Amino acid sequence: MDRFEEGIDEAPTHPLGTGLSWQKQESPDLNQFPNSASLRYRGNEAPEKNAVPRETLYQNWMDELLQDENKSIKDLYCPMKTKRELRKKQERMIAKKTGWQSWKEDRQRSFRKFKSETSETLQYMEVWRSTLQSIEGHFGTGIESYFSFLRFLVLMNFVTFLLVGGFIVLPSIIFNELPPTSINATTATTDSTTGNISVCLNYNPNEQGLVVYYTFIIDILMGTGFMEFTYMFYGYYKNTSVNLVGFFYNIPLAYLITTVIYFLLSLVWMVIRSVNGFKQSLVTEDAAMSNYTNKVFAGWDFCMKDPKILRQKQTSILYELKIDLEEDKMRRIHAERTMSQRAGIYILRIVLNLLIMCLIGAAFYCIYLSTTTSQSLLQDKEIKGNFIRELLVGYLPSIVITAANVILPIVFNIIITFEKHTLNWQIRLTLIRSVFLRLASLGMLLYSLWDNITCSGNIEDSSCKTCGYNSSLYKCWETRIGQEMYKLMIFDFLTVLVVILLVDFPRKLMVDHCSCKLIQLWGQQEFLVPQFVLDIIYGQTVCWIGIFFCPLLSLLNTIKYFIIFYMKKLTLFTNCRPAERAFRSSSANFFFLLVLLLGLALSWVPVLYSIFV
Repeated sequence: MDRFEEGIDEAPTHPLGTGLSWQKQESPDLNQFPNSASLRYRGNEAPEKNAVPRETLYQNWMDELLQDENKSIKDLYCPMKTKRELRKKQERMIAKKTGWQSWKEDRQRSFRKFKSETSETLQYMEVWRSTLQSIEGHFGTGIESYFSFLRFLVLMNFVTFLLVGGFIVLPSIIFNELPPTSINATTATTDSTTGNISVCLNYNPNEQGLVVYYTFIIDILMGTGFMEFTYMFYGYYKNTSVNLVGFFYNIPLAYLITTVIYFLLSLVWMVIRSVNGFKQSLVTEDAAMSNYTNKVFAGWDFCMKDPKILRQKQTSILYELKIDLEEDKMRRIHAERTMSQRAGIYILRIVLNLLIMCLIGAAFYCIYLSTTTSQSLLQDKEIKGNFIRELLVGYLPSIVITAANVILPIVFNIIITFEKHTLNWQIRLTLIRSVFLRLASLGMLLYSLWDNITCSGNIEDSSCKTCGYNSSLYKCWETRIGQEMYKLMIFDFLTVLVVILLVDFPRKLMVDHCSCKLIQLWGQQEFLVPQFVLDIIYGQTVCWIGIFFCPLLSLLNTIKYFIIFYMKKLTLFTNCRPAERAFRSSSANFFFLLVLLLGLALSWVPVLYSIFV
């Protein structure tokens, strides 16, 4: 008892360094708790007459542990001495049992051991397991959640590629090598009255005669020319089926079924992950737990070991406490406002939201205009003869969408400060607006393509009358949609590399080697987890939209995220510092998975349209 009291008196201070420490205090309120009898028993007072002896309680506790057959002694949270006693008592109980009961328990014990060893082996086989542990140890669970989410997308894209490659691409390659007698192919035939079928089904995107030397580079970057005659795009796959002895395989049917399977697999995978994240968010976001006491006594992340990151964590927790105090102040101010003051704030918010809607509408118009202009200018011979101009025109929609996704969120952050919301609501509204902008911009791109392909829905138009779509501008409209998604993915990947190599690294060098006060005030780049997660969600949505029209897009997306993982890891350890505001991984992961589900739902629109229309 004396040693225990001495340990309490000499307890260390709290990691926050706020002077909090445990102290031995006498309180009359302790007598009101049920465990007051045990406190008196450990003190100088004698136990009550009806109190259960401690040895009896100990034996009853051990009997309860032994009754739980589904839990091994290894997994129990008790001292080694207690585990040895439990083991001996368990062996005595086994000796008294019959042969059938003993055999049954041995099988159950062997199965539990096999399950435990298999689980441990699978943990060692996890991709980037040690890397994620290192990131968590240096920067905490918030930043680690970004890399864990990125790993999840890498695995999901790789599984999708295995499905597409195994059931669509590989059979098509094999069937092309088979003799024509074993293949039933639907070929283009000419209508005797109109002769339109041959025009709609046959096209040659390769230029005839001599071409300039950079045509090969342009074809790779834009997915045109010889790339259209590869298994990358929808238009190259033939309407064929193989009927050998005891074997029948239909490529169009396999294409359709595989599409349904990988979409459903992605949906189920994300729903399972979302449910787990939702359970965690319910616990962490409970108002009874998210108070000052929880932040002070349970807010410390003991996984971290880097001294710089420890100081950053202290600053982050103090910053959260400051924000909570400011939010309480904002609530008091809001409660003290008069009716006229509240009306003025609501009117201001309505005006600012109308301004935001106008900005988003202007961005949509720019996307529509850039898409229409790009599609028409690509047919111009003067544009096609110039390397730079052809690339700029071809990537014009991608440039406009990326510019809108970069510039408008900055404007949203400025506008939100005038709406007089609490700080948490400021972050939530900014994220919601950014998510809407990113997903709606892709929807606007699809609408622009649809408007050009279908002649604004007027099938009787001269350009669409022959084939039912604008065949003069789009020889294969499915391939063209795949090309646009292909270019969006390429440009998004190049944007990430350019920002890391030409912005983050020079900024780090300037901060370390330049003593200018303005540059020092600018500081190192913060690792903004919400923004980076939205970036990869945007890229995954692009992949889902284009995978039906560009089957190998999942392979490209796997390679892209694999490279981004290591580039982000490099810039995290070299250039970045954690954000000042702590990132709650448990609650935000559910929100990001919900956004990913919205992106998956958006990707179904063009796929269902191409199947049923």
